[in-house]
Amino acid sequence: MSAKLSPITLDDKYDLESGRVFLSGTQALVRLPLMQKARDRASGLNTAGYISGYRGSPLGIYDLQLNREQRRLARFDIRFEPGVNEDLAATAIWGTQQLGLLPGAKFDGVFSIWYGKGPGVDRSGDPIKHGNRMGTSRNGGVLVVFGDDHPGKSSTISHQSEPALAANGVPVLYPATVQDYLDLGLHGFSLSRFAGVWVGFKTVNETLETSSTVVVSPDRVSVSLPENAAFPPDGVHARYEFDPIGDEVRLVRFKLPLVHAYVRANGLDRITHGGARRGLGIVTAGKSWADVAHALNMLGLDDSRLHQLGVSVFKPALIWPLEPSALRAFAHGQRELLFVEEKAAFMEPQAAHVLFNLDASSRPRIVGKRDERGIEILPADVVLDPHQIALVIGARINALGLADSALESRLSSLSRGSMQVRGRR
Repeated sequence: MSAKLSPITLDDKYDLESGRVFLSGTQALVRLPLMQKARDRASGLNTAGYISGYRGSPLGIYDLQLNREQRRLARFDIRFEPGVNEDLAATAIWGTQQLGLLPGAKFDGVFSIWYGKGPGVDRSGDPIKHGNRMGTSRNGGVLVVFGDDHPGKSSTISHQSEPALAANGVPVLYPATVQDYLDLGLHGFSLSRFAGVWVGFKTVNETLETSSTVVVSPDRVSVSLPENAAFPPDGVHARYEFDPIGDEVRLVRFKLPLVHAYVRANGLDRITHGGARRGLGIVTAGKSWADVAHALNMLGLDDSRLHQLGVSVFKPALIWPLEPSALRAFAHGQRELLFVEEKAAFMEPQAAHVLFNLDASSRPRIVGKRDERGIEILPADVVLDPHQIALVIGARINALGLADSALESRLSSLSRGSMQVRGRR
């Protein structure tokens, strides 16, 4: 990717030297297809974009932003077409990945975004499942952008949609910041093309409605395609063929392993806090990762203090299927892994499966929703907050005998504050 690649912008303040702009999470999702178009154009590809879904919180403002920018998007061959409902939108997205199979195609491929909230994921399971198994086009790709409403603020139920996508064999990325929306979004398209899968993209209100200064240069993300990756003889991309068993074999034996290979090659799962000293390893993603970062600040734990105490934080970008090698490397030498995730445990049981057969001397204890005694420490039915997480992290550090007097003092102060709040209630 050329360093001189010029950005495609929507009339906003853009620093051409630094490539920075102030965006909300929703605005980042509008900009994302423009960045993909610019990357494709720089690579000599004549691609188009297609976006469809159904309005509703927590992605309710997305279609309004898209509608506002519809003419500008169209100038770059990106079409926004709201769906009558979520499943018809997903069916149309499925169709975009088949255009290369027909004569007379005007573009080298169509990259597509489906959007909807939790109930839309549920009702659209059929076209999502079939589209994922059929495969994407080589120069297309699909992002399944789903808005989850963990607190149930604007929905009939509180959503957690990644289990439904996992049941349909769709890998899921979970961005934690507005910058992640852009970076992981571009990786999501690249991953979709490489492995021939639809890629889930989990969003929540707390991040969508956050604004921050981000880098929007199209060449910010550098993609490394895995070497010596194993592909089936007939490839992983879309085909016109009724082959249910073949589709399943391609997904299980090739596509999902290719997803893991891509994540490894691009280092998408990474340690964000702490150093090499091991003791307590915290595993968290998305909004919960931001809450953990806040909680560590509340405990007065910067990187130097975390290293001193033997505490580190691992942030998977891919929450299903968890990539095993990076997780095992992080777990090595840890006495305990603490999983911090909202709603029902999702990564925690995957990790237990990945780590179960490690030698007992190097296998860490796993806690999350419950501790080693089976006592609940992080609820699975309400939204977590940084104060609550800070108390749990402090308690786990203390239980491992890693706490020093400064941490004990800070933890005592936070505990008193928590009791005072409960007393006022």
